[in-house]
Amino acid sequence: MIRSPRLVGCFRGCRVACHIFYGIILGCFFPSLNRNIRQHIIKNWSCSLLAILNIKLNVQGYGKRAIMNGPILVSNHISWLDVFALNAVFPSYFVAKSEVGDWPLLGWLCHRAGTLFIRRTVRRDTARINHEISGVLTRGDSIALFPEGTSSDTGFPGHFHSSLLQAAVDLNVGIRPVAIRYHDNHGNSNSDAAFVGDMSFIQSLWKIMCSPSLQVTLYYLPLLSCEGKSRRLLATEAQQSIHIKLTQICLPYSENLTCGIISPELEIASSAI
Repeated sequence: MIRSPRLVGCFRGCRVACHIFYGIILGCFFPSLNRNIRQHIIKNWSCSLLAILNIKLNVQGYGKRAIMNGPILVSNHISWLDVFALNAVFPSYFVAKSEVGDWPLLGWLCHRAGTLFIRRTVRRDTARINHEISGVLTRGDSIALFPEGTSSDTGFPGHFHSSLLQAAVDLNVGIRPVAIRYHDNHGNSNSDAAFVGDMSFIQSLWKIMCSPSLQVTLYYLPLLSCEGKSRRLLATEAQQSIHIKLTQICLPYSENLTCGIISPELEIASSAI
């Protein structure tokens, strides 16, 4: 039976709306829960969102012990979906531009989940965010950053800004680069998830819901030590590490995929639609 992409998109849209409503219910009492329960809720909610959108999640190089040794995750940025893909594996606190906090419903959910919002037009706000990042790391939680400061549809990382890595230098904690790639079922790049330019959130969501074949793969790369390094050097090393990995993948992709580890626990089951 052939299904119209618009019909499929509408069906998925109804399911997304119900899932967001469920998230709002959880968000009402979320901050009062203990850390383990909060992480469990965030992980499961993110996994379910990807499944509703029919997005299969693949993971390579992940190990919980390795992540705990690198409490700052740094990745390239393509879409708002990046946040939920990362949280579906290992829930972290995110730093987002203040405009995200104004999004209908999802902005409220981000506030309740403890997202740190930075006003990029106010230079001194960086110092405040670095102080908050230090507090999160001191508590033993993980922080996830998108140092590009914007999303891109190329798939390759642009310039990594170093300002939010100062806390890593001050506390001498590790940085774990994560390369994110969106592709179809055959391993070819798929730009349906890209959130760029003047695109609104609703336009982006609709494009994703109508996508016939969308997968995301997260590549957890070797830990970068902060010892004796400046934040600018760390930013450059992280960018180069991700760029090199994505360049390797874009060669014969099918050969790269077979040598990766896709854990059954981390593979998101695709929905029937």
